[in-house]
Amino acid sequence: METDAGWFAEKPTLVGSAVVLRPFLDGDVDTMARILADPEVLRLTGSVHGDTEAAATDAASAVPDEQLREWYATRDDQPDRLDLAIVDQKTSMLVGEAAINEVDTSNRSANFRILIGPEGRNRGLGTEATRLIVDYCFRTTALNRIELCVYAFNPRAQRTYEKAGFSVEGVQREALRYDGGYVDAIVMSRLRSEHLGG
Repeated sequence: METDAGWFAEKPTLVGSAVVLRPFLDGDVDTMARILADPEVLRLTGSVHGDTEAAATDAASAVPDEQLREWYATRDDQPDRLDLAIVDQKTSMLVGEAAINEVDTSNRSANFRILIGPEGRNRGLGTEATRLIVDYCFRTTALNRIELCVYAFNPRAQRTYEKAGFSVEGVQREALRYDGGYVDAIVMSRLRSEHLGG
């Protein structure tokens, strides 16, 4: 039986023209706490159930607790997933994270997720980060399929994923309760054959 231990045991540094994806460093947790407390990040990741809840984020929630510190301190120790910091080459600032998780070695599939904080938005950094990590995965592992879900109220992210080669497969109807209603989640995927050819 295949094991994923070899797939992500080593954490790479991936260099693009606009971003660097690298393993998390000790000092990154403070910046990530601020990014994770950003109202738009909370909304677009489905971490809250309404705009009022997203806007209620205060300075205290941007201070990392022990659980968050432990999370980022142990990312390099996880052989079954890949979590990388996204650094803007222009400013050398940490602006977000990209992750390959939910690895299913039997079916050679995994999930992809990304989040970008305020300092990194609207400049194509997410598109390049997505391309870099997907290319790395298909070239260095046996993964055949990488999938993701994006909420319907985030068309900007859907365009980013399409630019990186992801195709829409379907819709999880009313997957997120938000502001008294429900929001669909759009399922997208990228296949090894599409990425590497034949």
